[in-house]
Amino acid sequence: MPVHIMIAAAGIAAVFVIILLTAHSITHRRNRMDEMEGGEFEAFCAGLLEDAGFSEVEVTAASGDFGADILCQKDGVTYAVQCKRYESMVGLHAVQEVYAAKDYYGCMVAVVMCNQYFTKPAVKMADRLHVLLWDRDYIEEMESEAGER
Repeated sequence: MPVHIMIAAAGIAAVFVIILLTAHSITHRRNRMDEMEGGEFEAFCAGLLEDAGFSEVEVTAASGDFGADILCQKDGVTYAVQCKRYESMVGLHAVQEVYAAKDYYGCMVAVVMCNQYFTKPAVKMADRLHVLLWDRDYIEEMESEAGER
């Protein structure tokens, strides 16, 4: 077999291995987030917020949290964060909960962090109420940026 064909075959194999490893890494990260229990996901989100430069990150009591799982601040802005670890898309209820929690805790910004994506009605309501929606893509970006620091 000619050397140039062997080199090309080795290069193709190397690219294939890199693609497989990248796909496995993404799948592992997604599976890990999706397999967490609710409290574990809240702690995970709190850690991401700390890594992203948020301060005074506090996970609220599991029951009676009044719609916010995490309270924190960054650059003088206070946040009420609702964490949702769901099997399917996140709907209106999460937006409503955190919107109420923002006022209850006297925060300036309301955020829903989730391991999935949001329904169209949830996005529409969040836009109207100025609630930030941080879906799985946003969380993965936060994770990636934290790993670069």
